[in-house]
Amino acid sequence: MHSIDIVLHLSFDECLAHYEGRIANVRTRSVDGRWVIFPAEAIRRVVTRDGVQGTYRLAFSDEGKFISIKPLR
Repeated sequence: MHSIDIVLHLSFDECLAHYEGRIANVRTRSVDGRWVIFPAEAIRRVVTRDGVQGTYRLAFSDEGKFISIKPLR
């Protein structure tokens, strides 16, 4: 299993667009500057009424499939 740390700053309204399926993927930067794209459904696990704010670790398979997202801070 591989992982990458990302920074997310999404308002609740931005998360709602992802949740409703109007936006299929989240595009953000990793802490080391790489662009990362992952399925929007992943943020459902970490969204609060304030949205999604902070640094998270994405885990993915050897084939590049999303496995999990966990807050780091």
